[in-house]
Amino acid sequence: MTIYGIGTDIVQVSRVAAVMTRTNGRFAEKVLGPDELRVYHARQARSAARGLAFLATRFSAKEAFSKAIGLGMRWPMTWRALQTLNKPSGEPMVVASGELAEWLDARGITARVTISDERDYAVSFVIAETGQESGAPQAATQAQAAVQTQTQAQPQPQQPAQNQPLSSASTPDVPPAPATDE
Repeated sequence: MTIYGIGTDIVQVSRVAAVMTRTNGRFAEKVLGPDELRVYHARQARSAARGLAFLATRFSAKEAFSKAIGLGMRWPMTWRALQTLNKPSGEPMVVASGELAEWLDARGITARVTISDERDYAVSFVIAETGQESGAPQAATQAQAAVQTQTQAQPQPQQPAQNQPLSSASTPDVPPAPATDE
């Protein structure tokens, strides 16, 4: 395996909460894929804090992944084209769809992701690799995720809506962090 790139991102959960308030919840609809959105709504129904933490970790993972593959948030990397789902073991995995999946497959790029959150912050780290070892984790395509999901006796992931290209400077409605005197 050869490291293609690494990416990390940290998100202040209160900033995500502020964006959710300002957008009347549309921020979640904009950045989460269909399977992530289903999990978000289930967690949000149990606890607003759990839903918010889930949204913050997934936003962080998408940012870290976009850095690891060297594209930032521009085509073919879009918010909804990448989802962070969980294997039956609970281990997170990235699942690409559409043009992003094709772009990754054409380059032989696979990825490993780790996410963590505490009350105030969510953090993600992604290693993108090329050259597949037998049994190594990978950035799954939508079809691969469907097979894994069926194994868990859950509904098959739906194909996301047509991806819309985003400019390289687009971070949807996330305000800049306040300046500090450090």
